[in-house]
Amino acid sequence: MPRILIVDDEPAIVQGLEDNLRFEGYQTVSATNGADGLALALSDAPDLVLLDITLPAMSGWDVCRELRRRGVDVPVIMLTARGGEADRVLGLELGADDYVPKPFSLRELLARVRAVLRRPGPRRKFEEFAFGDVRVRLRGRQVFKAGREVRLTRKEFDLLVFLVEHRGEVVTRERLLDEVWGYERFPTTRTVDTHILRLRRKFEADPNRPAVIETVHGQGYRFVSE
Repeated sequence: MPRILIVDDEPAIVQGLEDNLRFEGYQTVSATNGADGLALALSDAPDLVLLDITLPAMSGWDVCRELRRRGVDVPVIMLTARGGEADRVLGLELGADDYVPKPFSLRELLARVRAVLRRPGPRRKFEEFAFGDVRVRLRGRQVFKAGREVRLTRKEFDLLVFLVEHRGEVVTRERLLDEVWGYERFPTTRTVDTHILRLRRKFEADPNRPAVIETVHGQGYRFVSE
């Protein structure tokens, strides 16, 4: 049974989520502040984290950021009363997998939980791949350039792997949002462009004239290195 960590400072929400998730067959554990939530996420190995943004001791943003900094790849669904586009984009760029604004429909939230838990990671068609002086290793989620490790966020790594797996193909921003971030539709594709720019700055000899991650105008991006 998947184990879900709930991090929220509203007792009624925690209790309601625990009751309904357990009824659906999930195990649950909970915390009411960010510091305790981070500690549980690191020690309890949950399969999913439901994470409020506005928390005492440590914000949900900081919890998510710290999990990804430590290489913890657990799926995260952000819960928040803040519904602005900038907040949604920030959550995704920090490595969250989904974003549910409060007040939320319990039925919708449960559907999102099921969808995130079913979601496969990048297709592992290779264990190791090299282009130029860059080497990508799936095991350990590591990337090296000229022999030195390059630190990538979780989504940067997933995006790079997806592009490598589909090298030679033109992939649209919408497809990247769907298959890397898990969104069929999203209000803006800026988050994809931002991550592509970051990858280019880390791996292209000239980010302004990319030779590896090519822009196909009006369509999307293509990884062109063999």
